[in-house]
Amino acid sequence: MAFWRRLAHYLKGHIHRQVTPGGLLFTLVVLLVAAAAVVSANNLLFLILAALLATLMISSFISRLSLAGLELDFQLPEHVSARRTFSGRIYVRNAKSWMPSFSVCVSGAGDSVFSSPVYFPVLPGGSTLDETVEVRFGRRGVHREEGFQFATSFPFGFLERRAQVSLRREVLVYPCLDPQPDFEELLSAVSGEIAAHHRGRSLDFYRIRPYEAYESARNVDWKATAHTGELQVREFAIEQDPLVEILLDRDADKSAEPWFERAVDCCGFVAWRLAQKSARLRFHSQGFHVAVPETGDIYTILKFLALVSPSSGKSPSGPDVENGFQLVFTCSPGRFLRTGWSGAHFVEPDDLPVVAGGTDAATRTASYLHHGGREDRR
Repeated sequence: MAFWRRLAHYLKGHIHRQVTPGGLLFTLVVLLVAAAAVVSANNLLFLILAALLATLMISSFISRLSLAGLELDFQLPEHVSARRTFSGRIYVRNAKSWMPSFSVCVSGAGDSVFSSPVYFPVLPGGSTLDETVEVRFGRRGVHREEGFQFATSFPFGFLERRAQVSLRREVLVYPCLDPQPDFEELLSAVSGEIAAHHRGRSLDFYRIRPYEAYESARNVDWKATAHTGELQVREFAIEQDPLVEILLDRDADKSAEPWFERAVDCCGFVAWRLAQKSARLRFHSQGFHVAVPETGDIYTILKFLALVSPSSGKSPSGPDVENGFQLVFTCSPGRFLRTGWSGAHFVEPDDLPVVAGGTDAATRTASYLHHGGREDRR
């Protein structure tokens, strides 16, 4: 009795089936044999018909049993960003103690993160098999929806059964950190302004070197320029790494959601690249503040950006220091003119135009985060 109760438990679940072309052909043969048996009243044809029906029933039962008791898990890198392909490891466990599963294919359902299906010829009972796969998450946020499925057409290929499965753990996906249109140009401009902002703050002369793009003309050494025939600038020693304060203004209405998603991606991209250059960061947003490396690291910022959503009516905090370089992402720069951010470099909607298709993607991401990390499937 215990065996049958366990078997009934394994057979429960969201299992769907689809008739294959081979199944349609087999069904046509069954109908023809049935018609011939009824018309001719031939016992041999009735025996053949019974064998065909038994084969169809056994095929359906075994294929359903093959998908019963299968569990799925991932081993992904600790840090995952959206729209980037990562190598991960997929684990499929057959929870049935002694009964194997045959010809099982694991693939994505709906908004798939799999680049291609993974095929397992046989899964022995009570065993766990693993395979290296490439995965790609299309949006930031927490991924835990039923976006995966097992499929099998074992044993005869008459029916293809599919069973929906869920991840056994949540996966936090950061914003996209890959360069996008206008991101590199903004980073180059900001890097030049940061360099010009911080050079010359120390009184210790360091060197004379060639002029670089976006630098201030106030440090040009005209005597060295006349001597070499090329622009030369005086550079002074910097007592510590440059300080950059970034503010992401969450006060954005529904019409600005596409731009807000672009701003989140750009904010993560700029913070990531500046952190790679060992710049000291202060990140601000409504209800969030972190100093890198004093109170957190770059991944603390990326985790916040993975889940952030627009929130109107809240005022951001002021900058920590006055002599740092300030970068503000906002839809309304006018509200910062009387605050400590008045001298910041503002990134407005005109500076980050939404690319084609960005509106739909931003709407899906906003709906996804609004539903607590689950996609709205209505």
